[in-house]
Amino acid sequence: MAKKEKVVDLKPTNITDEQLKSIQDVISPINNAQMELGRLECVKHRLCHDVTELQAKLQVIQKELEEQYGTVNVNIQTGEINYDVKAD
Repeated sequence: MAKKEKVVDLKPTNITDEQLKSIQDVISPINNAQMELGRLECVKHRLCHDVTELQAKLQVIQKELEEQYGTVNVNIQTGEINYDVKAD
C-alpha cells in the first residue's frame, strides 16, 4: 500500500495588509458618519420635545392674555395690542 500524502490547501487565508488598510480607510469614515447621524438624531429628538414644551407654555400665556384683553393680536417686538376691528 502506498502512503497517502497530506493535501495542502493553497488558498490564501488573509487579504494583504494594503487591502485591509484600504477597506479600513473607507469603513472608518462611514462608521464616524453613522455615529454623527445618530448624535444629530438625538439632538433633533430633544429639540422637538423642547419645542413642544415651549408651545404649551405659549398657549398658557396666550390664554391669560385673551382672558385679560380679549381676542387681540400682540406685536411681539413692541408689546403693542392690535384690536381686531371686525371682532367688535
